This record gives sequence, C-alpha cells and structure tokens, in this order.
Amino acid sequence: MDELRVFTGNANPELAARVCKYLGTQPGNIDVCEFNDGETMVKINENIRGVDVFVFQSTFPPAKNLIELLVMLDAAKRASARRVTAVVPYFGYARQDRKDQPRVAITAKLVANLITVAGADRVLTMDLHSPQIQGFFDIPFDHLYAAPVLIDYFQKKNLKDLVIVSPDIGSVKMARAFAKRLGASLVLIDKRRPRADVAEVVNVIGEVEGRDVVILDDLISTAGTTTRAAEALKKKGARRIVAGCTHPVLCGDAVARLGEAPVEQVVVTDTIPHAPEKLISKIEVLSVADLLGEAIRRIHEERSLSSLFV
Repeated sequence: MDELRVFTGNANPELAARVCKYLGTQPGNIDVCEFNDGETMVKINENIRGVDVFVFQSTFPPAKNLIELLVMLDAAKRASARRVTAVVPYFGYARQDRKDQPRVAITAKLVANLITVAGADRVLTMDLHSPQIQGFFDIPFDHLYAAPVLIDYFQKKNLKDLVIVSPDIGSVKMARAFAKRLGASLVLIDKRRPRADVAEVVNVIGEVEGRDVVILDDLISTAGTTTRAAEALKKKGARRIVAGCTHPVLCGDAVARLGEAPVEQVVVTDTIPHAPEKLISKIEVLSVADLLGEAIRRIHEERSLSSLFV
C-alpha cells in the first residue's frame, strides 16, 4: 500500500493534528500563507509523487478558508499525487442548495464545481446541511455523520423519558435516526423564517411535558432557532433541555443567546474551532477526530466505510 499524507490549511489545524495522531502520522510539510496583497500562496515542502494525499480544510468563513482548500488541491494535483481527497469536516456554502427565489445563486453547486476542478479525486465531509449536495459532485463522495459521537455522549447522560426534538422540517430525518438509536420519542417544531437567519416558532408538535428534551440540528448559526425552540419547549413543560449539533458556526451574538436560553447544555463537535475563552461553560465540545481518522484510513486502504454510519 502506498504512503498516506495529510496536509492541512489554517482553518482547523488542531483537528487535523488530532486526526494525524489517530492515524499515527505527522501532518504533511506545507506552507499555506499570504502574499503582501492577501493572495493565498501554497507550497508543499516534500515529495508526494504517487502518494495518497488528503487535503484537510473546513470551509467556514472567511472565504480565505475555501480559497486555501482550492489552492492546496491544485498544488497537490500538480505535484503528481496519486490521488487527492478533499477532507472537508464542515462544508460551507451549503445552505444555498437550490433556487428557492428569483435571481439567487446555488452556491453549493458552485463550490462542488470548484473543488472538482481544483483537482480533488474524492471528497470526505460530515453532516451536510442538505444531503442531496452529494449529487452535485461527479467524483466519489463520502458523507459521514457525527451521530456515533453525539449518541455515545447522550447515552452517558442521565436523561429520563427522553424526547428528541427536530427544530425544523429539514432536521426530521436526523432527529428520527437519533430517536431510534436512543429509544426516545420524536417531537417536531413547526418553524417559519420571515427572512434569512430569523426563525419563529409556530407550534410544537408532540408531547414534552415533564420530559427531558434534546434539540438536535446539523448546525447552530445565530442560535435563533435553538433558543426559540427551547423557549417554546419550556412553555410546554419540558423538564430538562439539552441542545446538540455537529457544526458550531456560532456567528454574531449566538454564544450570548445560548447563555440566556433555557438550555442546560449545548453539545457540539470540533468541525469548526472556537477559542475556549469565547465559549461559555454550558457549551461542551466533542471531537470527531477519531471518526474522520478512521474514515481516512479506510479510504486509503480501499476498505468500506459502511460500518461508520451505524
């Protein structure tokens, strides 16, 4: 089996280092920096001819993270890597996945095209905002779920008469899978968005009175959906409320909103890094490094990833 190398940009080097530790290797020797005018410059400082290369980079804002990913892919391809896999723990620009109003872009498709043209032979990502984005790629695409990490954590908590809550229609499938694995009931929040990044809870569909509740979503951005859902559930008599998501985007005043929300804990993963001092005590960060590392190992060894989805 040929050699495996993992190269990372500046988006999430801590997670990349944890993945490399799981794989028993060191991060590849690469310079990812900027010229004086802000242009991204990448130089791979080792021979990767014929090597199985994994380019590790989430694409959350600023846009520089996406540009770094594209330039690293191009550099690896031009250095004659045998195969180049884009490992994108958080796939940004995924929320615009269709033309739902006149004169808007479909950025998810645009980014898919960019990653492919830049030189990726394969893509590995986690908990897409819209799973159908996989169809935007004409190269092999592996879609992981953080469910094993989150479920293991919730199973260890002393939650009684548990209810899994989907904060909107889009999260129902994810919430249903969690409910099945945890032996819990499923409740749906009927939500409306009068405009982008603004959520209004219309109704709670299901019974939560006197029960422990976990609000589950793929990402928390402004925390408007999570906080309004928690407030509605509290009014309906929920006993304990915990929130969980894979991607902690946490933009603007999201952390402050979560601090004031009637949730005792917010469980997230490290697909998007945040300085510990910018978080609050109720935010618990779990690592998906082992899950990503095992997926990378199996891709490298040409083995199935199916068991990672269980």
